[in-house]
Amino acid sequence: MSDEVLKLRGVSVRRETSLLLRNVDWTAHSGERWIVIGPNGAGKTTLLQVASTLLYPTEGTVEVLGERLGEVDVFELRPRIGLTSAALAEKVPAGEKVIDLVLTASYAILGRWKEEYDSSDVTRAVELLDALGCAHLIRRRFSTLSEGERKRVQIARAMMPDPEMLLLDEPAAGLDLGGREDLLRRLSTLAHNPKAPMMVLVTHHVEEVPDGFTHAMLLRRGAVLAAGPIEATFTAKNLSRCFGVPLEIERHENRWRAWAR
Repeated sequence: MSDEVLKLRGVSVRRETSLLLRNVDWTAHSGERWIVIGPNGAGKTTLLQVASTLLYPTEGTVEVLGERLGEVDVFELRPRIGLTSAALAEKVPAGEKVIDLVLTASYAILGRWKEEYDSSDVTRAVELLDALGCAHLIRRRFSTLSEGERKRVQIARAMMPDPEMLLLDEPAAGLDLGGREDLLRRLSTLAHNPKAPMMVLVTHHVEEVPDGFTHAMLLRRGAVLAAGPIEATFTAKNLSRCFGVPLEIERHENRWRAWAR
């Protein structure tokens, strides 16, 4: 059985006169942890929408978990994919409690209604929240949480259906230094877990790359500039081309830092 989790070939996404992705080739395997990085407007979120089956490409083919988009019922496929994003957080009903937000991931829905959950589901939801430091929030409304708490609760929700692929769209965006470091520490623990799903994390900043991530893709203007093992991809030359300014980069104690020359 193939260990390919994602396979994109010649993928382009066009919206009116704008080409958001252009001729993207990308293969990600189980056990890999990918960083997708680039400036604003590079196409990072669009790429994640394609990978999560929320957006169909204008051109090219996409295979997700061994199934080709256009030939599979995506509503059966989506529960196998964990996703966190600001767009998803904005759709959470105002009165939704944290425990219900996590539980409803089992059905890939937002907003608890009349569906029933086993005690084992509730136990799993609480354990996931506890692992992310959020067990004390289970009865709180999601809308009342801090930004850092929301990010961690979203990750617990994404992990609830035991996904085969975990997609994180700028999980550290908007966090203060303490919140960012706490989140990155927890993501690093997850990345080092051999039982964790294949992971893709989108960011603008190399400083937000957790320890344990193995591969990286650099996007600029919808095109892939470089992709592969993170040490070979995160070079001063590649990052300078990606962000359009001369940059230096260093790795210290398994964390990255970049600065302008």
